Amino acid sequence: MGLDDPSNKVREIMAGFAEATGLTGAGKPPRRYLWTDAFALCNFLELYRQTGEEGFLELASHLVEQVHGLLGRHREDDLRAGWISGLSEPEGQRHPTMGGLRIGKEMNERRFEEPMDDRLEWDRDGQYFHYLTKWMHALNRLSRVLNGAAYHEWALELAKTALARFTYLPNFGRRKRMYWKMSIDLSYPLVRSMGQHDPLDGYLTFCQLQATTERFFKKSTRLDLKTEIAELAEMCEGQSWVTDDPLGIGGLLVDSLRLTQLMAEGYLRPTGLLKILLDSAQLGLEAYVRTSPLKLPAEYRLAFRELGLSIGLRGVKKVRALVEENIDLLSAADALGTMSALTDYEPLIETIEKFWLKPDNQAADSWTGHREINRVMLATSLASEGFLNL
Repeated sequence: MGLDDPSNKVREIMAGFAEATGLTGAGKPPRRYLWTDAFALCNFLELYRQTGEEGFLELASHLVEQVHGLLGRHREDDLRAGWISGLSEPEGQRHPTMGGLRIGKEMNERRFEEPMDDRLEWDRDGQYFHYLTKWMHALNRLSRVLNGAAYHEWALELAKTALARFTYLPNFGRRKRMYWKMSIDLSYPLVRSMGQHDPLDGYLTFCQLQATTERFFKKSTRLDLKTEIAELAEMCEGQSWVTDDPLGIGGLLVDSLRLTQLMAEGYLRPTGLLKILLDSAQLGLEAYVRTSPLKLPAEYRLAFRELGLSIGLRGVKKVRALVEENIDLLSAADALGTMSALTDYEPLIETIEKFWLKPDNQAADSWTGHREINRVMLATSLASEGFLNL
């Protein structure tokens, strides 16, 4: 199967993912992980767009039910039971995201009085803001495809809860900050530092949800995010977005595309933010490729981080096309030079995809240890429209 015709490979990958994680197949208990499931939901929507087969919409809807039914409730190894929001069973069914959603890690969360173990914390459950925004995006995509107000309202309720519980005002400061990781019930922080791109990711995701409200669901929704958007915009002021992490660079490129789409839709007014994001991505790419990380053998590489970069790079042409089509509207002519420079890195897409499509590389511990997230993001890279397009 060549990269010029990846649709059958994507179907194969997503079928394997669905069976392995209990989304399909009788008798297998479901295993849900929020980040992976957000990308998977977008992949099912893309397969539906490509084929028109209703089965992919059914998989998307079933995935939402499982995510909310499992990650919106307390763990089986927890003394607590029911919805993590504390709502009654009927109310929790109506508002499954009101208390946020668990990450889905294998180990239970660290107790409030338990000392921090940096190594173990990566394997412990809780809630991540940047995972919640990925799920908001996925629900938003589904709501637009199905014209489904319920999916959109669940995304809005998740947004309201996430910002309220992850943010705080420091003792010596006038601008809110954000915790990186919170407890399952959002009652205490597990990691107090702030994720570098969390405020930016939140700002653009919340703008995306608000734009959807105003365009499609104004009469049917009771939630408004204008106050939250203003808070996130303030948190973004003066921040540096430059990173040499491939997943972070890919995220910047995805955010650049979302920003451009929102400006082209007329929801956001043109500012200098687009050039800032593109310049930051370019600086990060220069630093990243300088060390030749893509020449290392598979066991020294993390596929999902590299695939995050290839997904972002797939959005560069879309950004440029939107800018050139709306050059006066977007006032982004000064960003064209950076976009031209970024296109020089597009061959990395095929380099990354071809490497991780090889069975020998998928046999490495670095792949098998993160198999589901790796293969779902490989599918997203091969068929990125479902994730990238609003």
